[in-house]
Amino acid sequence: MKHQAIYKLNPSVVTIRGDIAYNADGNEVAYDKAAVQAYVDAHAYIAKRAAEYPPITDYIDGVVKGDQAQIDKYIADCLAVKARHPKGA
Repeated sequence: MKHQAIYKLNPSVVTIRGDIAYNADGNEVAYDKAAVQAYVDAHAYIAKRAAEYPPITDYIDGVVKGDQAQIDKYIADCLAVKARHPKGA
């Protein structure tokens, strides 16, 4: 996630080795480490949600079978994950 934040906040960065970012010419690019950490912190909910969401196959199986109760349960389970890990928290 840290590298993703560096790329997102610094469009001139084309590669990162360790904690050092480089532009297309191979020159080191200075970046704001506090801003990168803030980005990581603000987007941490994404990984937490992904780890807890039920498999999408549960939903698809419900659709194929026409099982509305299974579909509703899948949706409720996803909403519960979202409630446990809100954006920006």
